Amino acid sequence: MQPNNIAATKDKNGNGASKKKPPSRRRGADGNHLDVREMQLQAILEVLKAVKAGNFSARVGIGEVPGTIGQIADEVNDVVQQLQTVGSEITRVAREVGTEGKLGAQAEVQGVSGTWKDLTDNVNVLAGNLTNQVRNIAVVTTAVANGDLSKQITVEAKGEILELKNTINKMVEQLRTFARSRRRGRSSS
Repeated sequence: MQPNNIAATKDKNGNGASKKKPPSRRRGADGNHLDVREMQLQAILEVLKAVKAGNFSARVGIGEVPGTIGQIADEVNDVVQQLQTVGSEITRVAREVGTEGKLGAQAEVQGVSGTWKDLTDNVNVLAGNLTNQVRNIAVVTTAVANGDLSKQITVEAKGEILELKNTINKMVEQLRTFARSRRRGRSSS
């Protein structure tokens, strides 16, 4: 609720009179005075500019304002909060899987739908696929290092991971062939 901005003044005869004070004002970018509604809209605009620049900590701080402006401020704050939550989770998963090597990380964002959910789900699919591929490669290369040449990489893969899979499987097959020929050579001697 806005204050009524009543101020005590004296008329030219020195009698007390009540006069409505103009709404609180400040100067805009163009140097002109802004009224309260304009300042509220300016606050919303500043948050939108901050979000556009990647600052998801910005919030509209115009207090409890009734009506459409208050609803817009609340919605902007909710959207910014969702952006911050989804962004933080995606950043965490990317850091854990991509930088720290913590396979199996998944983004967890409650109460999202539409594009937010699609984005979260796609990050989780990406992290899950990478985890499965790396773990399968690790199982096979560990087996080879321990002398077990019976394993093959079987995980579905595309692109450079597919090339790595095929190269390792070819290497294991060549080692297996070499080991067989060495055993045959020893048994014929």
